[in-house]
Amino acid sequence: MDVNADLGEGFGHWTLGDDKALLAVVTSANIACGYHAGDADTMRATCIQAAAAGVAIGAHVGYRDLPGFGRRFIDVAPDTLTNEVLAQLGALATFARAAGTRISYVKPHGALYNTLVRHEAQADAVVDAVRLFDPTLAVLGPPGAVWLKRASVAGLRIWHEAFADRAYTPSGTLVPRTEPGAVLRDPAEIAARCVQLATEGWLRSVSGRPVRIQADSICVHGDTPNAVETARAVRTALEAAGVPVARVESPLRHTRQAV
Repeated sequence: MDVNADLGEGFGHWTLGDDKALLAVVTSANIACGYHAGDADTMRATCIQAAAAGVAIGAHVGYRDLPGFGRRFIDVAPDTLTNEVLAQLGALATFARAAGTRISYVKPHGALYNTLVRHEAQADAVVDAVRLFDPTLAVLGPPGAVWLKRASVAGLRIWHEAFADRAYTPSGTLVPRTEPGAVLRDPAEIAARCVQLATEGWLRSVSGRPVRIQADSICVHGDTPNAVETARAVRTALEAAGVPVARVESPLRHTRQAV
């Protein structure tokens, strides 16, 4: 099982999370590309740290929304969205190359991530950007998302993701952050859920009913107060349960293409 986290989400003198500590635990890093967070200094430093740690780099692309941290829907024209994603990919790829590594995959951030579950026009726009930039890149998202289906049709590699520290509805979607209990806080509880997901393929939803979730990668949010403790607990629990923790692209992994 791959373990990923959102990193490089500082901007200027403002910092968020302990990226260095998380890079010692996770196997993949979703690095902000300057639109919802991140700047040139942060992107380069995070890429250097990820390369040194042997962690895969993913482009964490989002809406042009620094004030809202990319968590607000923007009704951007598809052609503009394609160009904005291309710009983000180009920026991060440059810093990754300067650090002696490369981008391995693309993961949308925040509101864009949620929008691409159902919004066909924006899904096509992001798929077009990835295809135009580098069709060998994988794309990471939730099972059943429209954008993953479109990406599969376009010939892109598909990686499915689940969230360690987010509650799920009985239908398998994330509980909105505006609702109580949407974000889980107890590292032990989160770690136990991740083991259950990795070994049995299901999680308990907020209603108490089990929900099946296909996952190649588990995300631990890097902007929560106890993110490092949670990531360590998840990795330790997975390894104790006999689940290999490795990058999705590792030879230890079998990448699933079905959506």
